[in-house]
Amino acid sequence: MSKGPGLFSDIGKKSKDLLTRDYNSDQKLSVSTYSLAGVALTSTALNKGGLSTGDVAAQYKYKNAVFDVKVDTQSNISTTVTFFEILPSVKAIASFKVPDYNSGKLEVQYFHDHATFTTAVALNQSPAIDATVTIGTPTIAFGAEAGYDTTSGSFTKYTAGISVSKPDSCASIILGDKGDSIRASYLHHVDNLKMSSIVGEITRRFSTNENTFTVGGSYAVDHLTVVKAKLNNHGKLGALLQHEVIPKSVLTVSGEVDTKSLDKNPRFGLAIALKP
Repeated sequence: MSKGPGLFSDIGKKSKDLLTRDYNSDQKLSVSTYSLAGVALTSTALNKGGLSTGDVAAQYKYKNAVFDVKVDTQSNISTTVTFFEILPSVKAIASFKVPDYNSGKLEVQYFHDHATFTTAVALNQSPAIDATVTIGTPTIAFGAEAGYDTTSGSFTKYTAGISVSKPDSCASIILGDKGDSIRASYLHHVDNLKMSSIVGEITRRFSTNENTFTVGGSYAVDHLTVVKAKLNNHGKLGALLQHEVIPKSVLTVSGEVDTKSLDKNPRFGLAIALKP
Protein backbone atom coordinates (compact mmCIF):
# COMPACT_ATOMS: atom_id res chain seq x y z
CA MET A 1 0.00 0.00 0.00
CA SER A 2 1.05 3.62 -0.53
CA LYS A 3 2.36 6.00 2.08
CA GLY A 4 -0.41 8.51 1.60
CA PRO A 5 -2.69 10.45 3.94
CA GLY A 6 -4.42 7.38 5.41
CA LEU A 7 -8.15 6.72 5.64
CA PHE A 8 -10.76 9.25 6.75
CA SER A 9 -11.34 7.14 9.87
CA ASP A 10 -7.71 7.83 10.87
CA ILE A 11 -8.42 11.55 11.36
CA GLY A 12 -8.52 12.15 15.12
CA LYS A 13 -8.18 8.42 15.83
CA LYS A 14 -5.06 8.64 18.03
CA SER A 15 -6.66 11.19 20.36
CA LYS A 16 -9.93 9.25 20.49
CA ASP A 17 -8.13 5.99 21.29
CA LEU A 18 -6.21 7.58 24.15
CA LEU A 19 -9.46 8.89 25.68
CA THR A 20 -11.62 5.79 25.14
CA ARG A 21 -9.64 2.65 24.36
CA ASP A 22 -9.50 0.01 27.12
CA TYR A 23 -11.75 2.03 29.45
CA ASN A 24 -14.64 -0.16 30.56
CA SER A 25 -16.83 -0.87 33.56
CA ASP A 26 -17.32 -4.56 32.81
CA GLN A 27 -15.53 -7.79 33.60
CA LYS A 28 -13.82 -9.32 30.58
CA LEU A 29 -11.54 -12.31 30.05
CA SER A 30 -9.86 -12.99 26.73
CA VAL A 31 -7.62 -15.96 25.91
CA SER A 32 -5.79 -16.34 22.59
CA THR A 33 -4.01 -19.38 21.17
CA TYR A 34 -2.22 -20.11 17.90
CA SER A 35 -2.10 -23.45 16.09
CA LEU A 36 0.73 -24.82 13.99
CA ALA A 37 -1.50 -24.44 10.94
CA GLY A 38 -1.52 -20.67 11.42
CA VAL A 39 -5.01 -20.34 12.90
CA ALA A 40 -5.44 -17.81 15.71
CA LEU A 41 -8.23 -18.60 18.19
CA THR A 42 -9.56 -16.08 20.72
CA SER A 43 -12.14 -16.90 23.38
CA THR A 44 -13.81 -14.01 25.20
CA ALA A 45 -16.14 -13.96 28.20
CA LEU A 46 -17.89 -10.73 29.20
CA ASN A 47 -20.04 -9.82 32.19
CA LYS A 48 -21.93 -6.58 31.59
CA GLY A 49 -24.66 -5.36 33.88
CA GLY A 50 -25.12 -8.82 35.33
CA LEU A 51 -25.52 -10.37 31.86
CA SER A 52 -22.85 -12.84 30.78
CA THR A 53 -21.96 -13.29 27.12
CA GLY A 54 -19.12 -14.89 25.24
CA ASP A 55 -17.72 -15.57 21.81
CA VAL A 56 -15.05 -17.56 20.02
CA ALA A 57 -13.16 -15.96 17.13
CA ALA A 58 -10.84 -17.57 14.61
CA GLN A 59 -8.48 -15.89 12.18
CA TYR A 60 -6.60 -17.52 9.32
CA LYS A 61 -4.18 -15.85 6.93
CA TYR A 62 -3.59 -17.31 3.48
CA LYS A 63 -1.40 -15.48 0.98
CA ASN A 64 -3.02 -12.06 0.47
CA ALA A 65 -6.27 -12.88 2.30
CA VAL A 66 -7.36 -12.89 5.94
CA PHE A 67 -10.42 -14.86 7.09
CA ASP A 68 -12.14 -13.92 10.37
CA VAL A 69 -15.03 -15.91 11.85
CA LYS A 70 -16.74 -15.22 15.19
CA VAL A 71 -19.45 -17.25 16.93
CA ASP A 72 -21.18 -15.82 20.01
CA THR A 73 -23.51 -17.19 22.68
CA GLN A 74 -26.51 -15.69 20.83
CA SER A 75 -25.88 -18.12 17.94
CA ASN A 76 -24.70 -15.33 15.66
CA ILE A 77 -21.95 -16.14 13.19
CA SER A 78 -19.97 -13.18 11.86
CA THR A 79 -17.60 -13.61 8.95
CA THR A 80 -15.16 -11.11 7.47
CA VAL A 81 -12.85 -11.75 4.53
CA THR A 82 -10.14 -9.21 3.72
CA PHE A 83 -8.23 -9.27 0.44
CA PHE A 84 -5.02 -7.27 0.14
CA GLU A 85 -3.68 -6.04 -3.21
CA ILE A 86 -6.41 -7.66 -5.33
CA LEU A 87 -5.34 -4.83 -7.65
CA PRO A 88 -2.38 -2.49 -7.12
CA SER A 89 -3.09 -0.39 -3.98
CA VAL A 90 -6.60 -1.85 -3.62
CA LYS A 91 -8.00 -3.61 -0.54
CA ALA A 92 -11.42 -5.30 -0.39
CA ILE A 93 -13.41 -6.33 2.70
CA ALA A 94 -16.50 -8.53 2.57
CA SER A 95 -18.57 -9.22 5.71
CA PHE A 96 -21.86 -10.83 6.65
CA LYS A 97 -23.65 -12.20 9.70
CA VAL A 98 -25.85 -15.27 10.06
CA PRO A 99 -28.84 -15.44 10.64
CA ASP A 100 -29.14 -11.74 9.66
CA TYR A 101 -28.83 -12.24 5.91
CA ASN A 102 -29.34 -8.52 5.23
CA SER A 103 -26.16 -7.62 7.11
CA GLY A 104 -23.81 -8.32 4.21
CA LYS A 105 -21.48 -5.51 3.19
CA LEU A 106 -18.72 -5.05 0.64
CA GLU A 107 -16.07 -2.37 1.09
CA VAL A 108 -13.32 -1.37 -1.34
CA GLN A 109 -10.38 0.81 -0.31
CA TYR A 110 -7.97 2.48 -2.71
CA PHE A 111 -4.67 3.94 -1.52
CA HIS A 112 -2.67 6.51 -3.47
CA ASP A 113 0.39 8.55 -2.52
CA HIS A 114 -1.76 11.68 -2.23
CA ALA A 115 -5.29 10.37 -1.71
CA THR A 116 -7.40 7.49 -0.40
CA PHE A 117 -10.91 6.47 -1.38
CA THR A 118 -13.31 4.01 0.22
CA THR A 119 -16.76 2.80 -0.82
CA ALA A 120 -18.97 0.48 1.23
CA VAL A 121 -22.22 -0.99 -0.10
CA ALA A 122 -24.75 -3.03 1.86
CA LEU A 123 -25.61 -6.29 0.11
CA ASN A 124 -29.41 -6.19 0.25
CA GLN A 125 -32.36 -5.06 -1.85
CA SER A 126 -32.19 -1.47 -0.57
CA PRO A 127 -28.49 -0.90 -0.08
CA ALA A 128 -27.02 1.93 1.93
CA ILE A 129 -23.89 3.43 0.44
CA ASP A 130 -21.02 4.99 2.38
CA ALA A 131 -18.09 6.75 0.74
CA THR A 132 -15.02 8.59 2.01
CA VAL A 133 -12.20 10.52 0.40
CA THR A 134 -8.99 11.86 1.92
CA ILE A 135 -6.37 13.94 0.15
CA GLY A 136 -3.01 15.21 1.33
CA THR A 137 0.12 13.70 2.79
CA PRO A 138 1.02 11.82 6.00
CA THR A 139 1.66 15.28 7.53
CA ILE A 140 -1.55 17.10 6.58
CA ALA A 141 -4.78 15.57 5.32
CA PHE A 142 -8.27 16.78 4.40
CA GLY A 143 -11.15 14.33 4.27
CA ALA A 144 -14.90 13.89 3.96
CA GLU A 145 -17.43 11.09 4.26
CA ALA A 146 -21.07 10.68 3.29
CA GLY A 147 -23.77 8.06 3.69
CA TYR A 148 -26.70 7.66 1.31
CA ASP A 149 -29.89 5.67 1.81
CA THR A 150 -31.17 4.42 -1.54
CA THR A 151 -34.60 3.64 -0.07
CA SER A 152 -35.41 7.16 1.12
CA GLY A 153 -33.14 8.87 -1.39
CA SER A 154 -31.54 10.98 1.34
CA PHE A 155 -28.14 11.40 2.94
CA THR A 156 -27.83 9.70 6.33
CA LYS A 157 -24.60 11.47 7.23
CA TYR A 158 -21.94 13.83 5.97
CA THR A 159 -18.75 14.68 7.80
CA ALA A 160 -15.57 16.64 7.05
CA GLY A 161 -12.24 16.75 8.82
CA ILE A 162 -8.64 17.90 8.75
CA SER A 163 -5.60 16.54 10.54
CA VAL A 164 -2.03 17.75 11.01
CA SER A 165 0.59 15.28 12.21
CA LYS A 166 4.15 15.70 13.37
CA PRO A 167 6.57 13.13 14.83
CA ASP A 168 5.69 14.20 18.40
CA SER A 169 2.11 15.46 18.04
CA CYS A 170 -1.09 15.43 16.02
CA ALA A 171 -4.14 17.70 15.84
CA SER A 172 -7.49 17.32 14.15
CA ILE A 173 -10.83 19.09 13.61
CA ILE A 174 -13.95 17.17 12.58
CA LEU A 175 -17.30 18.66 11.60
CA GLY A 176 -19.88 15.90 12.02
CA ASP A 177 -23.52 14.99 12.64
CA LYS A 178 -24.57 16.76 9.44
CA GLY A 179 -22.90 19.94 10.65
CA ASP A 180 -24.46 19.87 14.10
CA SER A 181 -21.23 19.14 16.00
CA ILE A 182 -17.57 20.01 15.83
CA ARG A 183 -14.72 18.24 17.60
CA ALA A 184 -11.16 19.47 17.93
CA SER A 185 -8.37 17.46 19.54
CA TYR A 186 -4.64 17.69 20.15
CA LEU A 187 -2.27 14.92 21.25
CA HIS A 188 1.36 15.37 22.25
CA HIS A 189 3.95 12.68 23.00
CA VAL A 190 6.12 13.71 25.93
CA ASP A 191 8.92 11.19 25.31
CA ASN A 192 10.84 10.04 22.25
CA LEU A 193 9.51 6.48 22.50
CA LYS A 194 5.89 7.74 22.44
CA MET A 195 5.11 5.75 25.59
CA SER A 196 3.67 8.73 27.48
CA SER A 197 1.23 11.23 25.99
CA ILE A 198 -1.22 14.00 26.88
CA VAL A 199 -4.39 14.88 24.99
CA GLY A 200 -7.07 17.54 24.99
CA GLU A 201 -10.42 17.43 23.19
CA ILE A 202 -13.30 19.88 22.94
CA THR A 203 -16.68 19.06 21.42
CA ARG A 204 -19.53 21.46 20.74
CA ARG A 205 -23.07 20.50 19.68
CA PHE A 206 -24.75 23.49 18.07
CA SER A 207 -28.38 22.33 18.44
CA THR A 208 -28.09 22.18 22.24
CA ASN A 209 -25.24 24.70 22.79
CA GLU A 210 -23.51 21.98 24.80
CA ASN A 211 -19.73 22.00 25.19
CA THR A 212 -17.64 19.10 26.45
CA PHE A 213 -13.95 19.53 27.22
CA THR A 214 -11.88 16.48 28.06
CA VAL A 215 -8.24 16.17 29.05
CA GLY A 216 -6.36 12.93 29.49
CA GLY A 217 -3.01 11.26 29.35
CA SER A 218 -1.05 8.06 29.58
CA TYR A 219 2.18 7.44 31.46
CA ALA A 220 4.50 4.47 31.12
CA VAL A 221 5.67 3.61 34.63
CA ASP A 222 8.00 1.05 33.11
CA HIS A 223 8.08 -1.21 30.05
CA LEU A 224 5.38 -3.42 31.62
CA THR A 225 3.01 -0.92 33.25
CA VAL A 226 0.92 1.93 31.81
CA VAL A 227 -1.36 4.31 33.71
CA LYS A 228 -4.09 6.34 31.96
CA ALA A 229 -6.54 8.97 33.22
CA LYS A 230 -9.12 11.37 31.81
CA LEU A 231 -11.42 14.10 33.14
CA ASN A 232 -14.10 16.22 31.45
CA ASN A 233 -15.85 19.45 32.44
CA HIS A 234 -18.96 17.49 33.51
CA GLY A 235 -16.97 15.90 36.34
CA LYS A 236 -16.53 12.43 34.83
CA LEU A 237 -13.19 11.02 35.98
CA GLY A 238 -11.77 7.83 34.53
CA ALA A 239 -8.58 5.95 35.37
CA LEU A 240 -6.93 2.82 34.06
CA LEU A 241 -3.99 0.60 34.94
CA GLN A 242 -2.48 -1.93 32.53
CA HIS A 243 0.22 -4.37 33.50
CA GLU A 244 1.84 -7.11 31.44
CA VAL A 245 1.81 -9.94 33.98
CA ILE A 246 3.65 -12.38 31.72
CA PRO A 247 4.80 -11.83 28.12
CA LYS A 248 1.79 -10.84 25.94
CA SER A 249 -0.65 -11.32 28.84
CA VAL A 250 -2.11 -8.00 29.98
CA LEU A 251 -4.19 -7.24 33.07
CA THR A 252 -6.35 -4.10 32.82
CA VAL A 253 -8.16 -2.48 35.74
CA SER A 254 -10.27 0.60 35.04
CA GLY A 255 -12.87 2.72 36.79
CA GLU A 256 -15.06 5.76 36.33
CA VAL A 257 -16.60 8.11 38.87
CA ASP A 258 -18.79 11.21 38.68
CA THR A 259 -16.98 13.76 40.86
CA LYS A 260 -20.12 15.93 41.00
CA SER A 261 -22.18 13.06 42.44
CA LEU A 262 -19.83 11.16 44.70
CA ASP A 263 -22.77 9.60 46.51
CA LYS A 264 -23.48 7.51 43.40
CA ASN A 265 -21.76 4.17 43.03
CA PRO A 266 -18.57 4.38 40.95
CA ARG A 267 -18.13 1.92 38.09
CA PHE A 268 -15.15 -0.39 37.84
CA GLY A 269 -14.03 -2.81 35.18
CA LEU A 270 -11.56 -5.66 34.94
CA ALA A 271 -10.12 -7.08 31.74
CA ILE A 272 -7.59 -9.87 31.33
CA ALA A 273 -6.09 -10.73 27.94
CA LEU A 274 -3.91 -13.82 27.74
CA LYS A 275 -1.83 -14.55 24.65
CA PRO A 276 0.89 -17.14 24.07
